[in-house]
Amino acid sequence: MLDHNASVLLIYTGGTIGMIENPETGILESFDFNHLKECVPELKRFKFSIDTIQFNPPIDSSDMDPDRWCMLVRIIEDNYNHYDGFVILHGTDTMAYSASALSFMLENLDKPVILTGSQLPVGKIRTDGKENLITALEIAVDKDAEGKAIVPEVCIFFQNYLMRGNRTTKINVENFKAFNSYNYPVLAVAGTQIRYEHHLIRKPSPKGTQRFHYWLDPNVMILKIFPGISKDIVQSIFDNPQLKGVVLETYGAGNAPERKDLLEIWTRAVKRGVVILNVSQCAAGTVEMNRYKSGKILADSGVFSGYDMTTEAAVTKLMFLFGHEMELEQVKQQIARPLIGEVSIIE
Repeated sequence: MLDHNASVLLIYTGGTIGMIENPETGILESFDFNHLKECVPELKRFKFSIDTIQFNPPIDSSDMDPDRWCMLVRIIEDNYNHYDGFVILHGTDTMAYSASALSFMLENLDKPVILTGSQLPVGKIRTDGKENLITALEIAVDKDAEGKAIVPEVCIFFQNYLMRGNRTTKINVENFKAFNSYNYPVLAVAGTQIRYEHHLIRKPSPKGTQRFHYWLDPNVMILKIFPGISKDIVQSIFDNPQLKGVVLETYGAGNAPERKDLLEIWTRAVKRGVVILNVSQCAAGTVEMNRYKSGKILADSGVFSGYDMTTEAAVTKLMFLFGHEMELEQVKQQIARPLIGEVSIIE
């Protein structure tokens, strides 16, 4: 149910949706928000209020980083009591990372935070940006019969699908269906109507309060296992004294080579306090470390299962936990359980 008295804050960070083609080079470059408003006159037809704020200057999403995630959290916290929902326009390349990070940083939301963007600039005739933006705005102010937000989560809306942000990954650089949520069903499908899957949507704790977090530790990394991976290169990474966490992208159900030299590296790192989180290189499915011998060896060396977490959720979760300066045992406890619907524990 659309609330015509509602208001939404539209936050423009940059990205393809607001870019314009340089007539001399043909390269897409960031432009200001006025250009986007001119290309989407339909915004004026909404009955509810839309206010805007933009990064100055707008950025390509490849430049997104923890400091800018904190900027987004600050904007939302400062304006939280003044709006019914928030829409963030964001480049697609790092959108899943941002959505995952924000899902941890914005605790106990009771309002929607919807990230969206486009594959073509909004000024192009065939752009997907208009539909993505217009529908994201509608979702941001949609309420149930009791006047509560229908989707009080950090989500990504793209090409007719609303997805939990920390379950989403970019899958295509050309098609309009740029994102997918392989291990968790979509929360809504937009057709002639927006059909919500209410039973899948997280609700805020009635006893909890909204908390806005600003602490992230970037001393984590992603290591993708591949045949013939060099022991010396891996060792040089794990020898870094600042390293706190590693997202280990393994094969299939969580398998890695049973090489003694690599196992010694994992074991030594775990003993000195590095948290290693095992996620699958496969887009769909879950890590089951007790299924095969190679996975069991990893578990025995102290590597944690990431179950069905995306790489984006795994790395931002580590950054979030270490950023709060928790004791190592606390980090290990939090890693092993879902905090905000980012993982399905099946074992």
